[in-house]
Amino acid sequence: MANDDVTAVIACFNYGRYLREAADSVLGQGGRLIVVDDGSTDAETHAALAALPADVEIVRQENRGVCDARNAGLALVTTPYAIVVDADDRLAPGALAAMRAPLDADPGLGFAYGTMRFFGAWEGELRFPDYDPYRLLYRHTIGLSALMRREVAEDTGGFDPAFETYEDWELWLNALAHGWRGRRVDAVTLDYRRHPATSKLGEDRRLYRRHYAALRRKHAALYARAGELAREGGVGPLQRTVYRWFWGARPVPARLEGFLHRRLFARSG
Repeated sequence: MANDDVTAVIACFNYGRYLREAADSVLGQGGRLIVVDDGSTDAETHAALAALPADVEIVRQENRGVCDARNAGLALVTTPYAIVVDADDRLAPGALAAMRAPLDADPGLGFAYGTMRFFGAWEGELRFPDYDPYRLLYRHTIGLSALMRREVAEDTGGFDPAFETYEDWELWLNALAHGWRGRRVDAVTLDYRRHPATSKLGEDRRLYRRHYAALRRKHAALYARAGELAREGGVGPLQRTVYRWFWGARPVPARLEGFLHRRLFARSG
């Protein structure tokens, strides 16, 4: 099939009610699939895993967290391309074809990503800006489910568990540190499920400054190249100052940011 050189990795912990949707969104586009059961304990998830198609590779491990589970799946990928999808999300129709197009055209490109579309408790699209290495230092604008070359996962070692809620941002920074660049495609590539009354945004914001500081420590050599990376992306001195101040410090209070997101994306009925 057209995308049989793509392997998706789905880590699942007690998300059996959503797993088949996520799996079908990959298989329906011709991709291969590895599902890592991260020590699920509920019968619904056990049944969902047992009901997956026979060609889905299932890996079972004790509960060690989502980063470890994703890495266990990525270590088994043998295809040229890989993508990680959360068990409660879905690849949008046509996503693999849209993201692989720039990778097929440019062998030096590391990964590609598109627009996120909310469903569930929220609705609407979150349009990420074009890839820019300087802006990536201060703001995560890529998301988890980018299509990457297998070598990106091999070079970086995958997801660092030390970064918890910002592990995908750290991955793309690590990719940049290893010389890889990305590209945004103008297409919806991920359907992102928002759960009712979720507190994830608030939790992420409470951890933000601590993890941002940890990112700067781990990738100090990369942040020392900020001026070089700004010139690569064409970001001028004033833009650098404003961008670094606003997104680095992230001065908008978490409660206000959450309110604005809910006003923008939450369903009205």
